[in-house]
Amino acid sequence: MKNNSLLCGLKKEHFEKKIDGIQNTLYVLRNSAGVEVCVMNYGAKIVSIMVPDKQNNFTDVVLGYDNIDEYLTGETTFGATCGRYSNRIANGKFKIGDQTYTLAINNGPNHLHGGLKGFSRVMWNTVKYSDNSVTFSYLSKDGEEGYPGNLSVEVTYTLSNDNRLEIHYEATTDKATVFNPTNHSYFNLSGAGDPSIYDHLLTIHADTYLPTDATSIPIGAPATVENTPMDFRTPTTVGLRIDNDFDQLKIGSGYDHNYILNNGKGDLTLAAVCESPKTGIIMETYTTQPGIQLYTGNFLSNMTGRSGKNYPRRSALCLETQHYPDSPNHSDYPTTLLKPGEKFESKTVYKFRAKNN
Repeated sequence: MKNNSLLCGLKKEHFEKKIDGIQNTLYVLRNSAGVEVCVMNYGAKIVSIMVPDKQNNFTDVVLGYDNIDEYLTGETTFGATCGRYSNRIANGKFKIGDQTYTLAINNGPNHLHGGLKGFSRVMWNTVKYSDNSVTFSYLSKDGEEGYPGNLSVEVTYTLSNDNRLEIHYEATTDKATVFNPTNHSYFNLSGAGDPSIYDHLLTIHADTYLPTDATSIPIGAPATVENTPMDFRTPTTVGLRIDNDFDQLKIGSGYDHNYILNNGKGDLTLAAVCESPKTGIIMETYTTQPGIQLYTGNFLSNMTGRSGKNYPRRSALCLETQHYPDSPNHSDYPTTLLKPGEKFESKTVYKFRAKNN
């Protein structure tokens, strides 16, 4: 982009750094409505999303940092592409045929978001870049983090003129493996740095969810959301029931659960709608994936983020579109197996608009 003045106030030069022999760069996407999205190739991460509120003031709706050094030392999942396997795999083990694979244990007794390094901490190559789109690629080598196969992955971010940020994933492998990517942006539609998402109105188009054990691994069959605090089938404030005396909320210290989408059959479908009453900003989440993980920032802990703003507990939420946690160990869940000769492909869209008074 020729225009170096960014709505978000970030400076591109603060993201220029060579990491593992690859140059990191802040890429700026803009559309005709003035919406601005910043992404970088370290972790293929979303750094900033500037969208207009109900008074047409631009607001940054994702948590993040001011420079690459803070991303290297701070919270690793802000805006990140997570994989090979996002979410958890029980005890870091799974089988393909008769072969057992052992992964890194980095979340209690389990494997989380691809392991000790994962996609969120590696350098991606930039394949192509235009005013409204950028494509990153990464080769995850056979044995990386314990996973089999040389996995070739591409992630493309595209910003449309109707304020849709599309994330398109593609992957192929030379050996049977499991693959389950997601984006892990932390959203606060009142603006990053607003202290709470309790007032956000949330709708999730799911009649069931996956209850988990004490280590956040699904314990088996889906459970109905009806007559429980897990029910977001109609617009409900996030904070209304988050501290209810309910076993599943105690396990996750809030919401950290996979919802099974009613229309999660592979077509791009509306999964969730979230709205801030303060700014009037509405975000619609669409996906081709069968599930969506609601995480309410339960383990954020007064960290200092962009422009020195404080990010306290539950000051953001994540809507992670994905296959179910621990799917490789549940034959009754939709498969995450990817074989040679096959092509993995999925799309997620975050669409933004502002509610007029």
